Amino acid sequence: MAIIINVDVMLAKRKMRSNELAESIGITTANLSILKTGRAKAIRFSTLEIICKVLDCQPGDIMEYVSDK
Repeated sequence: MAIIINVDVMLAKRKMRSNELAESIGITTANLSILKTGRAKAIRFSTLEIICKVLDCQPGDIMEYVSDK
């Protein structure tokens, strides 16, 4: 897939652990792991919004498009 998820990068920049983020945004650590590894097929805007709020970032900081070429 050409969409790269950079949640780990933002977690490192904010010195936050995955389980802290999962608890803050109200999802399980398993679902956060699925998102972080790029296995998620979709993300709700409401989930994206709260991730951005908790990590104090923009959606573009979390997701990146990379051409398949």
